[in-house]
Amino acid sequence: MRTIHAAQAGQGGMPVIACINKATVDLGVPFDKLTAALQKCFDQHFLPIWGYPVKLYNTNVARPRDWQFVYFDDADEAGALGYHDLTKDGQPVSKIFVKTTLADNELVSVTASHELFEMVIDPIANLWAEAKDGTEYAYEMCDPVEEDVFKVDGIEMSNFVHPAWFEPFKHPPGTKFDHLGLLKKPFSMTKDGYVIVKKKGKVSEVFGSKAKAARFARERRLGHRSEYRKPDGQVIKPKRKR
Repeated sequence: MRTIHAAQAGQGGMPVIACINKATVDLGVPFDKLTAALQKCFDQHFLPIWGYPVKLYNTNVARPRDWQFVYFDDADEAGALGYHDLTKDGQPVSKIFVKTTLADNELVSVTASHELFEMVIDPIANLWAEAKDGTEYAYEMCDPVEEDVFKVDGIEMSNFVHPAWFEPFKHPPGTKFDHLGLLKKPFSMTKDGYVIVKKKGKVSEVFGSKAKAARFARERRLGHRSEYRKPDGQVIKPKRKR
């Protein structure tokens, strides 16, 4: 088993993230402009809430000590590494599959911001928050509100949840649980969101609506973070929020 040292998991200073474009299709926004918008979105909206600074830069080859943020045409090009994993040097890497995103009628900028926010807070996708009933909720920053967006320099970015979303107690009036203020309590979601939960060791996905569950089922989730959290060999049956 590979040992992950604290510095590699983001506790040794500000992570520097190498953005690499291996996609052959249009990202919808020029690569330089997209990275600049992601950095601005992170600095102005995400950082004040979560408090973890990062520095993005575009390159063709990442330095060994840097995290990686790579755009591919589709999931097949990433091979066994999957959607969210570690580089050979033990650093976190996230992958954005451009053709897959476009085929699902989604914007690359929304997918990219979604993955950036989640990568920074839970770089190896192993954090869970426990509710009062013992149910554990995955530390996914955008899944509960993943189809809600806001604009930065005219470019759409994913909504994200606040730390209060993971806190299993009553909060004072006015507490925000997500950036756009759509949610009213911890562990909730919009009708277009979903959550990954674990009960007695069994992982499942719960959706905000039947329509969302149907859309999710049509998407290619090979190697996605939702798959990464499942125990090996476990088959997950989607559930709809009641």
